[in-house]
Amino acid sequence: MDALLLVDVQNDFLPGGALAVPEGDKIIPVLNRISKKFPLVVATQDWHPQDHGSFASNHPGKNEFEQTQLGGLDQILWPDHCVQGQKGADFSSELEMHLVEAIFRKGTDTGIDSYSGFFDNGKKKSTGLGDYLKGRGVTRVFIGGLAADFCVGFTTLDSLGLGFDTNLIEDATRPIDKKGWENMKKTVLKNGGKIILSEEISE
Repeated sequence: MDALLLVDVQNDFLPGGALAVPEGDKIIPVLNRISKKFPLVVATQDWHPQDHGSFASNHPGKNEFEQTQLGGLDQILWPDHCVQGQKGADFSSELEMHLVEAIFRKGTDTGIDSYSGFFDNGKKKSTGLGDYLKGRGVTRVFIGGLAADFCVGFTTLDSLGLGFDTNLIEDATRPIDKKGWENMKKTVLKNGGKIILSEEISE
């Protein structure tokens, strides 16, 4: 079975949000259109506690987008975003969430960041998404959402690592950094992933 995975289509990643992805809102009509073609649609949701270690505000003397260490890994320090219970963490009101069967929250552990929808960055804990998809008999995964060079890319790589036939939908995502996106695409292809356009998805 095929599944569509919507990654972090949340207010803080959209124009006007705390960590806005350029043109992030342009993907929503694409996701709404293709969601109707899939027997299973699931979503991930960045869901940080206010004291999350990836927030620059929790590191006195450090600035946003500086590098530090968190959980033994290199960590970019982000603006506060997708804080649990706040409007920025909500899914876009434009996204047709009635088509989504299940939501998997990530980034809940203050001590480690979580870009992928499947695991935290150190692969210490699973979100349960992989087991859920396998339990439903999914063999092929299609991925869109935000941001292409971070959460979408790392979700794609983990999907490949779990053995799913994985397709990243290029017009259903946008990057924070174009160079980072080009590097991520090369990594996805090198690991056996496919990069497609939404028009290639049949009913």
